[in-house]
Amino acid sequence: MAPRLTTADLVNKCDGFPDPERDPTGYAKEMSRLYTLIWKDSEGSFPIGYVPLSVLEALENTPESIRGPLHVDHEARTILLFQGLGSEEERTKLVGQLTAYWRQNQTFRILKGWRDELWPVYGRNGDLLFSVERVAMGLFGNARFGVHMVAFLRRSDASSRYDFRIWVPKRAADKSSYPGMLDNTVAGGLMTNEDPFECLVREADEEASLPEDLMRKHAKGTGTVTYIYITDERAGGEPGWIYPECQWVYDLELPADGSVTPRPKDGEVESFSLHTVEEIQEQLAQGLWKPNCAIIMLDFFVRHGILTPENEPYYDELLARTHRFIPFPGPHWPHWRHSSPPDRRT
Repeated sequence: MAPRLTTADLVNKCDGFPDPERDPTGYAKEMSRLYTLIWKDSEGSFPIGYVPLSVLEALENTPESIRGPLHVDHEARTILLFQGLGSEEERTKLVGQLTAYWRQNQTFRILKGWRDELWPVYGRNGDLLFSVERVAMGLFGNARFGVHMVAFLRRSDASSRYDFRIWVPKRAADKSSYPGMLDNTVAGGLMTNEDPFECLVREADEEASLPEDLMRKHAKGTGTVTYIYITDERAGGEPGWIYPECQWVYDLELPADGSVTPRPKDGEVESFSLHTVEEIQEQLAQGLWKPNCAIIMLDFFVRHGILTPENEPYYDELLARTHRFIPFPGPHWPHWRHSSPPDRRT
């Protein structure tokens, strides 16, 4: 029998990249297999991603006519790539040309899940540097952005000490990543130039058949959750990709009479079912939830007083690790249009 997972286990499975201040030894070990992808502007250079050694080797073996100029500083362990082009559109075209070349040549298994969706990579002043096919972002370790929503209704009865009844989807068995695992009611990634709430409205329709007017009237933003995930085999493709992620989190309270229910629509979800808090806590302990969805649910439990400092020994760590500093620019920075990073202690 597999060991039951604690809150600490669930957080560690999602936020697996060591923090340089809290775990300098672990951080140094992780960075020994990575180079930092940097970008240069008029103010100097700054990091925009973590590149594994396997990707650096592939870059060095790819013709310059495909990937563009490549500058590697082995002493500083940095890579400069996709620079020297005049526009974001030109850079996006070059990134697409490189990743399509690798896909055609079956260089990385992760590219088998190609989705034809472009996700953004930002500069430190709020500018869009270029866009990347979503499944290829792991190759460069760029920051990724998405939305998650928990839909629930309130019902009091003897089956639970809490009045929350939460809609939990089961991912389709044929999904390329985390097939058959449990998920948040609605979740999805932000495409280039997409607003988080508009992404939520789109995903709610596509995944859960929830109407636009309902979402616009009743979905409530609750903040963000940030973490840096290291993928395993369940994510699709090779394990070990670095996913720095910021998720905008929403709650949706549905009518207590059950007159509105999420239903599968686009095939990504096999089914939806209504669960008590205790049932979800048991599912989490059994490792049935997709790792990042698990900590979104823990965040829900914190916000609604289900997990407290009195009943959760890992409470302070949970808060810190689900709101960690991500060093790459983007809207997760409180003042991200400023030229320098925010104080990581804020």
